[in-house]
Amino acid sequence: MLAPPNQASEMVVDHPGESEMHKAEPLNLYEEVMLLALRDEEGTIATGFPEHLVAGAILAEFLLEGRISLDDKRKKLVDIKNRRKTGNPVMDECLEKMKTAKRRASIQTWINRLAGIKQLRHKVARQLCDRKILRASEDKILFIFKRRIYPEINSVPERQIIDRLKEAIFGDQRELDPRTVVLVSLANGSDLLRQTFGRKEIKSRKKRIELITSGDLAGKATTEVIAACQTALIIAAVIPTIVTTTTSS
Repeated sequence: MLAPPNQASEMVVDHPGESEMHKAEPLNLYEEVMLLALRDEEGTIATGFPEHLVAGAILAEFLLEGRISLDDKRKKLVDIKNRRKTGNPVMDECLEKMKTAKRRASIQTWINRLAGIKQLRHKVARQLCDRKILRASEDKILFIFKRRIYPEINSVPERQIIDRLKEAIFGDQRELDPRTVVLVSLANGSDLLRQTFGRKEIKSRKKRIELITSGDLAGKATTEVIAACQTALIIAAVIPTIVTTTTSS
């Protein structure tokens, strides 16, 4: 999360929690990027089109777990290897959408399809509310339009994420955990690293970040996952440009 540019007025919205066991589970990649993308106190998204970032993180999670694989052809079509439910509502909804598709699709297509799931960002945020990390609230824009916001109420999980990223980027380890490598790739491509650590600091570690995001520090298996992440980020970067061009023409 990022420091808010200004303070938002809030109305608390009650949301039913889940079990204590659910709250104790490790965060998924898509939950980690959502925490980084939200402003701490304001509870609003600080990066454009987070749905594609979340979708890329979900597919990366599936790849890391061996639930899906990509064929060797140019289109990189997705094959489902494990159809069993994960027990995670967001991931199971995405997996079900992939399982019930009439034909195989490319990783680019699936990023767009999963990003289009209704209320995706809010479903992820509500999971973080169930974990007692965020709080669901509302504020008003121009005193008229309501919007849902998710201020942070437990900063420990995000601090742990940032510490992990900091150790990877500013350290000199020759071997990194694959999940951390993928997280660095997602955060770097979506500009979250710069927003989290500062432009100068990240620029000074450019070569190190390139080394990490090339997959050299986590093995060949992770390289495919990183490529999928980069596809997600390219799509997320292109969409705002298309929208801006369309609305201004």
